[in-house]
Amino acid sequence: QVRLVESGGGLGQDGGSLRLSCAASGSIASIRAMGWYRQAAGKQRELVATLTNVGGTNYADSAKGRFTISRDNAKNTVYLQMNSLKPEDTAVYYCYTRTYDYRSGYEEYWGQGTQVTVSS
Repeated sequence: QVRLVESGGGLGQDGGSLRLSCAASGSIASIRAMGWYRQAAGKQRELVATLTNVGGTNYADSAKGRFTISRDNAKNTVYLQMNSLKPEDTAVYYCYTRTYDYRSGYEEYWGQGTQVTVSS
């Protein structure tokens, strides 16, 4: 199993920046990808960005050019640098990981979520 703990959310300004962090613990060696999803009030959870173990990235169109996902393997932490924030970025942001173990196969784990609010 993998435990994910997010930090770094809070209040941001329109056009400003925030950085989210997600620290993983547990079966680190089983991690195949990490990423961020978000869920705004009254909406479905949506992909923001993902990063695979071989460095492949995938960004939502709304995040391209503004957000950057990165990982510090020594700290088992994934980051989401959010620049040029917009009020529509307001949401609860969830850290996500997909793991693989030969005994249990693929599994997904989620963090508890961190609120990001962007004021205009």
